[in-house]
Order: sequence, then C-alpha cells, then structure tokens
Amino acid sequence: MASKLKRRPRFLTVRRTRYLSPHMIRVTFAGPELEGFPLGHEGANCKLVLPRDGESREAFEAYFAPDAPEEKIHPVRTYTIRSYRPDSLELDIDFVAHGDEGPATRWAQRAKEGSFLGLFGPSQPKVTEFYAEWYLVAADLSAMPVAEATLEAMPAEAKGVAVFEVPSQEDIREINAPAGIELRWLVHENVYQPSVAQLDFVTSMSWPTGVVQTCIAGESSVIKALRGYLHNERNLPKKDTYISGYWKIGLVEDEHQKMKRAEAA
Repeated sequence: MASKLKRRPRFLTVRRTRYLSPHMIRVTFAGPELEGFPLGHEGANCKLVLPRDGESREAFEAYFAPDAPEEKIHPVRTYTIRSYRPDSLELDIDFVAHGDEGPATRWAQRAKEGSFLGLFGPSQPKVTEFYAEWYLVAADLSAMPVAEATLEAMPAEAKGVAVFEVPSQEDIREINAPAGIELRWLVHENVYQPSVAQLDFVTSMSWPTGVVQTCIAGESSVIKALRGYLHNERNLPKKDTYISGYWKIGLVEDEHQKMKRAEAA
C-alpha cells in the first residue's frame, strides 16, 4: 500500500545549531538539497517531517518511496522560514526550546551537524506589501521568526511598535528593525498559563492615525482577544491585519489545527 504522503519532501541536512537565547534554537541547514529553494519566502510557513528516534537517513528517505508502507508515520510540524542564503545554500529555521514535550523541540535540542529532516513548502510570506503609516507587530517566542522577517522586510522609514513576549529576561535580544519601530519586551515566565500582557499593552497605548498594518501571531487565546479588539473596537480592515494563532495551551499541533478549521467553518 502506498504512503499517505504522496510527495517526497526536500531532505535537509544540518550544518550547525546555536542558541539565540535560552529558549530559542537556530538550526542552519545547508547543502545541494537547497538548490532552487524559492527566494523571498522569509516569514512563510513550511511543514517539517521529523525522523523517528534512532531512525537512519536511509530508512527515513525510503519511507517516501511510492511503495513504502503506511505504518511508519512521522511527526509533521509547522514552522517558519527564517532566512535563506542562496550563495551559500543555507536555510535557517528557529525552534522554541521548551523541554522534551514535543517531537520538533526534541529534534532541535538534539540536532547536530549531519542531522536531517524533510521539508514541504514553503507557502507564501504572510505580509507581502507595506503601505501603512504605522505598523503593529506582536509575537511570543513561537512567532518571533515571522515577526522578525516582517520587520526586516519593512521600508527603512517604517514607523510603529513591536511588542515581544518572552519567558525570561535572558530571552531579550537584539532585533533588526527599522529605526522608527519601537521595540518593547514583556516577560511572562509560565508560557503554559494564559497571559494578558500583550492585550493590555495594545489596548492601553495611544492609537495612531492613518492606515495601520499588523503582523501578530502567538498563542491562540491571546490572538483571539487581540483580533476582537483590532477588528471590533479599532475597526481595522481584515486586509490590513495578519493575525494568527500558532499554538494553543494544552493542545498539540494536530489538535490545534483541527480547532482552527472548526472555528473558521
């Protein structure tokens, strides 16, 4: 019986890993597998197919053969393309480090030169046009890659604020953003308890005039509250607001995606 995954992913090989902060790992992939990777997709989603513990690369790649059995299902998780450098054929993906609870976190914490996984995608970037007088960016650690990629893509003269919520002071780090973007950091130590810090910040700030664009992502309960405020009280048009739940407290990704599909329906 054929595998449920009809397409073969792009098989990626780790060149190096490093901790950007205590709770964020950057994994850099490199090699000829990255020839032809699409340009300009920083901030876009991709699907990572993770090898099972102890699985050899040969066995992992063989799983995607047309006649592979279905039994060897591998974990698939959604991540963000952080950067791609075609000259060196290097691709960066950032992983939140929060213990061994999830297969992607476990993989990233153990990854070393020569480690491997599969990648499907990428999708399209989340914010592709910049036309506002003012920008609002908000993210927790899970959404830092899309927030940072968006900030880097903004015009040099962009103005606004970016508010980041992290689990420790040590996770505060230098961010590349236009000079007119004010960077604010909030610390919420227990990421498995709901937080209202970003909502409180956004609802209490002086609201700008003119067109406002947003790039906001993170834990779903926070996103739901921010979306309600921006759309219902500030009347921001949906076309100007990228705002998305990337995870939900108490749910694994498959359960969270199922919840999002039900809410959208």
